Amino acid sequence: MSPTDRRATATATWLTASEQDAWRSFITALPDLMAAFEADLAPHGLSLGDYEVLVFLSEATDSQLRMCDLAAQLRLSPSGLTRRLDGLVKAGWVDRMACAADRRVMYARLTPAGRAKMDAAAPDHVASVRRHLLAPLGGDGTMRLGELFARVRAHLLQPA
Repeated sequence: MSPTDRRATATATWLTASEQDAWRSFITALPDLMAAFEADLAPHGLSLGDYEVLVFLSEATDSQLRMCDLAAQLRLSPSGLTRRLDGLVKAGWVDRMACAADRRVMYARLTPAGRAKMDAAAPDHVASVRRHLLAPLGGDGTMRLGELFARVRAHLLQPA
């Protein structure tokens, strides 16, 4: 059976031409977009994942989070978070600390050097987001993109 025949017999399972175009545009643009963000953070000695850790910690109370909470926010396994933090700890940008009240709990804490690193990288990251994502969309496109991804996220967060 040819692909055309399969589409004709199973139209409900195949994407329409416009759906396929949208899907392909998304999956081919995303890696290039992420690579552009990575490249713009590289002069600061940070990956996008490292920068994300620094941002989450900077926004937390006392600039610290329980390791399990940080892993959940980053969508990483505990071992994945450990690997991600190893370089940040070695660089002196993040500390690991045991909880005084419960020795089973570990915290990741942003150090002053980590905050300085993030503060130095933030203007370039914001400029990168504007240049590579927001400017090509324009103001109306940016608002529409925000609305569309809010809908996708709300759908994904609904109970099954």
